[in-house]
Amino acid sequence: MKRLIIALLSPVLLSMSVAAQTTSPTSTYNHREAFNPQFYPQSGNDYRSASGKPGPKYWQNRADYKLACTLDTAAHKVTGTSAIIYTNNSPDDLDFVWLQLDQNIYQQGSRGSATTTQTGGRWANPGFTQGNIIKSISVEIDGAKSTPKTIITDTRMQVWLPQAMKAAGSKATITVAYEFTVPERGTDRMGRMKTSNGWLYEVAQWFPRMAVYDDIQGWNTLPYIGAGEFYLEYGDIEYSITAPSNLIIAGSGELLNESEVLTPLQQTRIAAARASDKTVVLRSAKEVTDKTSRPSGANLTWRFRIQNARDAAWSASRSFIWDAARINLPSGKKALAMSVYPFESIKPNGWQRSTEMVKASIEHYSTRWFEYPYPMAVNVAGPVGGMEYPGIVFCSYADSGADLWGVTDHEFGHTWFPMIVGSNERKYAWMDEGFNTFINDSSTKAFNKGEFASFSFFKPEELTKITFTSTMDPLWNTPDVIQQEKLGVAAYLKPAIMLTSLRDVVLGQARFDTAIKEYIRRWAFKHPTPWDFFHTIENVSGEDLSWFWRAWVFNDWKLDQAVTGVKYNEDNAAKGAAITIQNLDKMVMPVPLLIRETNGKEHRMTLPVEVWQRGATWTFTVPTTSKIKEVVLDPDKKLPDMNRTNNTVTDKAF
Repeated sequence: MKRLIIALLSPVLLSMSVAAQTTSPTSTYNHREAFNPQFYPQSGNDYRSASGKPGPKYWQNRADYKLACTLDTAAHKVTGTSAIIYTNNSPDDLDFVWLQLDQNIYQQGSRGSATTTQTGGRWANPGFTQGNIIKSISVEIDGAKSTPKTIITDTRMQVWLPQAMKAAGSKATITVAYEFTVPERGTDRMGRMKTSNGWLYEVAQWFPRMAVYDDIQGWNTLPYIGAGEFYLEYGDIEYSITAPSNLIIAGSGELLNESEVLTPLQQTRIAAARASDKTVVLRSAKEVTDKTSRPSGANLTWRFRIQNARDAAWSASRSFIWDAARINLPSGKKALAMSVYPFESIKPNGWQRSTEMVKASIEHYSTRWFEYPYPMAVNVAGPVGGMEYPGIVFCSYADSGADLWGVTDHEFGHTWFPMIVGSNERKYAWMDEGFNTFINDSSTKAFNKGEFASFSFFKPEELTKITFTSTMDPLWNTPDVIQQEKLGVAAYLKPAIMLTSLRDVVLGQARFDTAIKEYIRRWAFKHPTPWDFFHTIENVSGEDLSWFWRAWVFNDWKLDQAVTGVKYNEDNAAKGAAITIQNLDKMVMPVPLLIRETNGKEHRMTLPVEVWQRGATWTFTVPTTSKIKEVVLDPDKKLPDMNRTNNTVTDKAF
């Protein structure tokens, strides 16, 4: 479902038929419920302001990593050592810490295997591994090193510290030696596949990572069981991968030792790519089987660094074709767009266009929302259908054309949500997938003068049917609670439509864009909650939107607005007309209207949402000078109205 939703977002276009509502229908609307003044569960505090800003005492902990691993291609095994430098910026002393061991989801008997695997779908896996094998662990605090007590529970490990980490800045170094087998199919977020020129590895969730300790609930320890993605601390990540020398390795961040792992010709080509807006081939299809396209020797160690990031991932294969081009950022800085892909990915409009797409996507989002923060952006063709990590994404090797653009743009859109704005994906998929799906719409329209813009639309009738079914899960559910077949709507489509409606109908483009940019700026590389988002949008736009969030996020309410009557003042059309509208379902929205007179005059207006504050029926006057030919509610079809047969009334009905 994720790939179906990838490039999907348009203004809500619903079918309309001209019909009159001759009788007053029954409404389920409750204005006191819709406009209940009690919305926010608590006021602001020193950590999170009621204005939506991080408070004057906002804090978050930090996790820096120094990682070294070896890839054994014969055993498909990663063996590594992780040194985590953890900083406790909280106001609390910490007696223990929690680490995430995501590879344990692939163990037989894991919570993921007991739930997701049984129901099938994207996160089911046909086989099992031993998960993370922890070989040793040590903790160093204030120069004293010891072996801690640990408790592993599914995908989490609790580490009891030899002495408490003091509040407000103390540090601990946690060193873990581990190994795991790379699963062939890893919940569609990592894995490996056999190509015509050898195995291709996409490696993620590959080192023990710190769980987040925050001011909202302390330790965030929801297990990794499939649909729920990640919530991670920021820090600098330096890592090395030792592997056979015939492999090309692409990873998050900057490659630090090009001269050691690239041939002289490849070094010349990558320098040319840094100065080129056109794609430069670094390793061609013909060179894949040419031994001189790789340095000699048995093994090489590739070294990478990514700063102020939540995570890192990498990919390795001797089958990789490799190309790159320059990314131009608004500040004048440059980054490098790169793609690696096997021979199987070359086809008309295939992966040879990937770098062009990476460059366009990142340049668009950087100009419109917030500048891309990393030195490289790598698109990897492989078995994973679509998955994002800082500075690198995994997309299906089989994609081409609109599908390739859609998945590439969507996965790199995640750089902004949740890589820059670090919301809790494990709880709030709508703040991750939905916000990203929303920004994908404008980038798709902009790419290559709208080359694939037509592919971002469902048929109008399908949009409402899919989004507002009677069995749809509300957004306010964790992704693992949402039914798998509903996740594409509840996590991707509906929140994207929500933001589009907020922009196009409620706030207008100028106020909305100002507010969402301010939200990104305030919470860049921080951990916002939904309430921080709500507060920011309201405070910056100057609108109380509790009625909006209540309908769209917390409930599965639907919209059905109707024109139910037209009456001329003193039975004389030249003296104006009184038009009656009704709100028939529980959601409320402003009311865009078009009134056409028989003399050709038109009246366009939008009644504010406050017309629904006193009940389900509202009558307003229009200064007509002749008889009304037609009244159309939502003439531009921007509202998610469930029943358009009652949106229009003609002079034949009154």
